[in-house]
Amino acid sequence: MEPPVKPEHVLITGGAGFIGSHVADACLRRGYRVTAYDSLDAQVHPSGRWPGYLDRRVRRIRGDICDAELLRKALRGCDLVFHLAAAVGVEQSQSEAVKYARVNSLGTATLLEVLIRMPRRPKKLVVASSMSVYGEGAYFCPGCGVPREPAGVEARDGRRGFEPRCAACRTALVSKPVAERHPLRPLSFYAVTKRGQEETALALGRAHGIPVVALRLFNTYGPRQALSNPYNGVLAIFANALLRGEAPIVHEDGAQRRDFTSVRDAARAFLLAADTDRADGRAVNVGTGRPRSVLDVAELLAGLCGARVRPTVSGAVRSGDIRHCHADISLARRRLGYRPAVKLEDGLVELVRWARRELRAG
Repeated sequence: MEPPVKPEHVLITGGAGFIGSHVADACLRRGYRVTAYDSLDAQVHPSGRWPGYLDRRVRRIRGDICDAELLRKALRGCDLVFHLAAAVGVEQSQSEAVKYARVNSLGTATLLEVLIRMPRRPKKLVVASSMSVYGEGAYFCPGCGVPREPAGVEARDGRRGFEPRCAACRTALVSKPVAERHPLRPLSFYAVTKRGQEETALALGRAHGIPVVALRLFNTYGPRQALSNPYNGVLAIFANALLRGEAPIVHEDGAQRRDFTSVRDAARAFLLAADTDRADGRAVNVGTGRPRSVLDVAELLAGLCGARVRPTVSGAVRSGDIRHCHADISLARRRLGYRPAVKLEDGLVELVRWARRELRAG
């Protein structure tokens, strides 16, 4: 009888976080040994303690993503690395550039440099990138009859409507699914650093023979989002406000569309990327391909929360925000075998149920 196969050892940077902890759960279900490496940043973890939702079987290392020596020790014996450690927040990044450059840019470079110098390297690195690297999504101009880039955020200040317009003929553009070949034009400093993360990992991976996949995650939501973090995902912010009896603020006119993706689908994509070499050296969209307007989802959440208040539409355009962006997931289907499994309504029920428990627990 052959000896049993030793479970793979996975290191997850940002492993105590929202998405990272779900990736940890998915790995544990496969019988992998899991190490979570996390700084427990106060903005995400105000108590400074490891969160109760993190499975007790997970080995825990509290550390800075820029600490090369501690990373080297944490990586010893690991077969897979999922890199999710990041500072997250479009609006905050516009005024705290040093923080975002340090964590996202320097942190990723530090991790890659440590990996390059290891005598026994992990077999793969999967990096969490972001749909924000695209800036605005893909558009078609019905006036010109061809794909067009929008004229810019200054053209949708609310005085002439919020829809992006064709730079050539000024016709309102029609949003289309964005594929990986779409030009990258990040509009916020957060997006700039996420582009840098994926390009750093892919370039150094190619140069040193390390298989790397970058997953461009679209508007991920679900249980474990930090309700106390004002720079968190928009749906967690909405749910937190509604359950407190406060009206959530929806910017612009609320008709901007996003590709809201369950954290369970996002976590599964990391495992799928690790399972195959068909996406190595690539960036891959992870979304649903089904856009919904922000106001529609806010109204849906209000109903699920049993709220007496309704969303407030501000009419304001925030710095770094885009109008529309939703994923073309054809590449993920072909290369990863990825299929989104969680319907938006079901995922929102999970989010509300979890948020309600968190607020009751204090």
